[in-house]
Amino acid sequence: MNIKKGDTVKVIAGKDKGAQGKVISVLREEDRVIVEGVNLVKRHTKSVQQTNTTGGIITREAPIHVSNVMLVEGDGVTRIGFRRDEVTKRRPDGSTYSASRSVRVSRKTGKEI
Repeated sequence: MNIKKGDTVKVIAGKDKGAQGKVISVLREEDRVIVEGVNLVKRHTKSVQQTNTTGGIITREAPIHVSNVMLVEGDGVTRIGFRRDEVTKRRPDGSTYSASRSVRVSRKTGKEI
């Protein structure tokens, strides 16, 4: 999945099309994300005496499918690509070795995200 927690995304489909928000959490097994202020649903809760919770109507964000959001970069949206970069790592004994790590890059500008 290309979207991570903390990314700013724009909704491109659904009832909240055009809305922007920050990703609160990612549900990898379901291919869904929870975006701040998007896909708000009302949940009716019952008052529970044992846990001292009050009842009422709670409004909170529901998950939205990851295909319905795009990453925001600058003033527009972009697709996400990956690039392997060579890095030098250090072992506990002090010796170094060369390895590669994967970084997310913008398909529009080529910059690292």
